[in-house]
Amino acid sequence: MKELKRGDTLQVTIEAATVDGTGIARVDGQVVFVPGALPGELCRIRIAHIGRSAVFAEILRVEQPSAHRVEPDCPYFPKCGGCALRHMDYAQELELKRTHVYNCLTRIGGQTLSSLPITGAEQTDGYRNKVQFPVQEQNGKPVAGFFAGKTHTVIPAAHCRIQPDCADRIRAAVLDWMRKYSIRAYDEAAHTGYIRHIYIRFGAESGQILVCITANTQQLPKKKQLVQTLLAAEPGITTIVFSPNTKKGNTVLGTEFLPLYGDGTITDTLCGLQFRLSAPAFYQVNHAQAERLYEKAAALAGLTGEETVLDLYCGTGTITLCLARHAKKAVGVEIIPQAIEDAKFNAAQNGMDNAEFYCMDAGAAAKLLAERGEKPNVIVVDPPRKGVSADVIEAIAIMQPQRVVYVSCDPATMARDIKALGAAGYQLKNAKALDLFPRTANVETVVLLSKGAKGPVDLCSARTEVERRMVDSRKVKVDFSLEDMDLAEFKGKATYEQIKAYVLEQTGLKVSSLYIAQIKKKCGLDVGENFNLPKSENARQPQCTPEKEDAIMQAFRHFGII
Repeated sequence: MKELKRGDTLQVTIEAATVDGTGIARVDGQVVFVPGALPGELCRIRIAHIGRSAVFAEILRVEQPSAHRVEPDCPYFPKCGGCALRHMDYAQELELKRTHVYNCLTRIGGQTLSSLPITGAEQTDGYRNKVQFPVQEQNGKPVAGFFAGKTHTVIPAAHCRIQPDCADRIRAAVLDWMRKYSIRAYDEAAHTGYIRHIYIRFGAESGQILVCITANTQQLPKKKQLVQTLLAAEPGITTIVFSPNTKKGNTVLGTEFLPLYGDGTITDTLCGLQFRLSAPAFYQVNHAQAERLYEKAAALAGLTGEETVLDLYCGTGTITLCLARHAKKAVGVEIIPQAIEDAKFNAAQNGMDNAEFYCMDAGAAAKLLAERGEKPNVIVVDPPRKGVSADVIEAIAIMQPQRVVYVSCDPATMARDIKALGAAGYQLKNAKALDLFPRTANVETVVLLSKGAKGPVDLCSARTEVERRMVDSRKVKVDFSLEDMDLAEFKGKATYEQIKAYVLEQTGLKVSSLYIAQIKKKCGLDVGENFNLPKSENARQPQCTPEKEDAIMQAFRHFGII
């Protein structure tokens, strides 16, 4: 076996690719990850980094390009961290996403699948109905765009191909207002300045537009002038909202939403139903594909009109109300108060008196309903990327619905949860991937789980599986070969010990928990409930060196923490 060294150049054939467009090759049995390479390509590469379990390289030249390679149609690619797949045609993108979901379900979830269909999008440009522009000062001037991949550095973008055209005009108008009135952009590191994000919602059917400005202040300066500037640039704006956000870090929205123009909401039509949308409420970003997704979820629920449906993580009640049309009763649970207000309003305006909503944590609500002895026939979950909580898994095991419909934007955490639900007596019956996020590395999945346990359900086994899924993700990795792994499967869940191990492995440096916590705090991340930094910012303590900070940041990016 040839020992690879950093700086080596060699020719490789790309055998496969991850969902984020990273090619995978093998050299004398060693796995080499090549960002930007496509399956089947012959590439001249340079070794950029050598780890204990994998090697990373950069492309010098594509000597035999894939038939699926295309010229990127965006000037910001690949610097922008939004679209990861603009160097390939859409057919290749769908195959990567389908394979990713299939691998997650089979390798992480332990499922056996004969096939896995994927539904692509008819429209791959201009499909997003929500935009979040981070704002920064660069060279003394405010800019807005999107973060470069795995950084908090803004790439100024005059036009984004997956956003509606109105977003460009609104972005430019806010920057004009900032320049004219000398209003500073927010400095994340120093926690100074004002404007943090330009946040836009667009009603695909209604055409209504909501603009939300988040700022590091309780009193937005020049509000009247902001409204005038925005309406002059985009007369179709329905409402303008100000959200104070004085927290350190990179959180987009605050907890308050103060209307500057209009009532702070817009309306849209989805699956034939009217929905009121406030700034913080969850609403699928791809309208056309969301309708296909909810139609599939409703079909999998198998409702006859006699069932009680529990929808956890219900957002504005979109899935709840779509299912309520075919159920005896539908109950939605969501932790965001504004979303629940919207959901209740949406039920009323659509004339649905068989839907009720509760503002609670999904796990707490599921546990409460289980303790009450309530027995929904169908439970629907559409959780955030981190998946469902252990409380939800346990509550499902207690309530024993006949069917569980799981909607997910992260196939890896979904597969993990499916494995836990398997211990509670549920078997995977149907699965389908839908591309709600063309040109990006994200993909949506909907699955049906049905009662299939032989004999009584072992709740202790279910709890054990829930606990097991939280175990160090490095232990999960050894179950599969690296050449078949998608690095995105384990993002965002690294412990302090994992970060230490990764830094030592990749750089030879030893870092302490204190140093990791310092860099987490610097990035605006939660240091963890059980880790206490000194109460005083000026307390005498060792400070992380720049070299070790770079190594820790490298680990954060590897694990998807930033």
